[in-house]
Amino acid sequence: MQDFSFLAMLGLVERELLLFAGFFFLLGAIDELLVDGIWGWMRLTRRVPRLTLRREDVRARHLSGWAAVFVPAWHEDKVIEHTIAHALKAWRHTDYRIYVGVYRNDFATMEAAMRAAGADRRVRLVIHDCNGPSTKADCLNRLYRAMEVDEERTGEVFRMVLLHDAEDMVDAAELGLMDRALEKAEFIQIPVLPLPQPRSRWIGSHYCEEFAEAHGKSMVVRDWLGTCMPAAGVGCAFNRAILREMASLQGDGVPFSVESLTEDYELGMRIEAAGGRSRFLRVRDEDGSLVATRAYFPARLDEAVRQKARWVHGISLQGWDRLGWEGGLAENWMRLRDRRGPLAALVLACGYTFFLLAGLMYLLGAFGIDRPWKADPLLSALVVANLVSFVWRALLRFAFTAREYGALEGLRAVLRIPVCNVISIMAGRRALVAYLRTLRGGAPFWEKTSHEKHPAAPEQMPEPLRAVL
Repeated sequence: MQDFSFLAMLGLVERELLLFAGFFFLLGAIDELLVDGIWGWMRLTRRVPRLTLRREDVRARHLSGWAAVFVPAWHEDKVIEHTIAHALKAWRHTDYRIYVGVYRNDFATMEAAMRAAGADRRVRLVIHDCNGPSTKADCLNRLYRAMEVDEERTGEVFRMVLLHDAEDMVDAAELGLMDRALEKAEFIQIPVLPLPQPRSRWIGSHYCEEFAEAHGKSMVVRDWLGTCMPAAGVGCAFNRAILREMASLQGDGVPFSVESLTEDYELGMRIEAAGGRSRFLRVRDEDGSLVATRAYFPARLDEAVRQKARWVHGISLQGWDRLGWEGGLAENWMRLRDRRGPLAALVLACGYTFFLLAGLMYLLGAFGIDRPWKADPLLSALVVANLVSFVWRALLRFAFTAREYGALEGLRAVLRIPVCNVISIMAGRRALVAYLRTLRGGAPFWEKTSHEKHPAAPEQMPEPLRAVL
């Protein structure tokens, strides 16, 4: 009797998990299918702009005004030297200044940044007057104040501000492209292109397919719908006037929210809400190379989870609290998509638990112990619908990844789907724990990932990029 009761309980849990996960998987599939449909219609009606440029046109062009590039850095001594050196070599303009923010207790990063800058007047090292780490927003605000001091001292007001991370490899055409685009918008975002990592095919390379689809489809749809455009924190440019307005609205004279773990995302959303125009620019050169920010993403499981947990915490949980819900149907749809991370992690966890129980039930069936429940037609239809949607999602993941990285990486992207899901589950749990800690009064802090290698280093740069960048 006890064996039967235990088996019945397992069967009940299995069925409920299937219903719960199956329903929300299908709901998510419908959501994605709507985005797919809009994107497909845009392609068929040629509403997806196929923008191309000659790199020499934007490389050689004088900027319309001075540009400031903010690069916050904490324990980035292994990569910051390559970032600065590559930017100075790639950008041929003279009317820009790179502000590198370091902390007074981070001597290694300070020294590496000084080596790269040398006597080049286009680089200014800004030493924060507190011990690190604080938050990334706090470091960015320190750079903003340094820029204001320079404006007061020289009388020259900057025209635009770009954001980059310490591990980025900038695009040679980026500065000139941003300068042109800001004539018709206050905020510009270009794609982020993670680079595959032969030594981390499963963890470090899984970012490739995620950004390929997000910046090849979802952001294109958002741009066309005219909804708030989230800033990625890298490869984005802001009109100087809109940053001044954001600083005024903040009330403390600086534009970045120190309470937010994703201050870049929040800034992009607040600009749109304040009436600023935002654009996502997906541009290729004459050889088909995408104008994008390239970087190596975390190659270890713990660091990938830590990074994604910060994104979920800042965008999904803090975003709900700090930005709320406003605007029309399309706007709130996009905000809901941004904030589905914790629910997605829960649904994925339930789905994988169901697969484990289903495997156990299959093994029991091999010993003559039947499953204590039978699937009805509605449940069977739910399973079939989810199976079809999974095949469709896998095909799209392959297509978007293969377009940027080749067919082999596209196949790897499909095989990496379970890895992406497990990382999402772990990141969702970590984000929820961190969020609950802040609700009890804990302060957010810069839980950054470490970077060991840089794509612009001679031994790291992929051969196809050498001629372009």
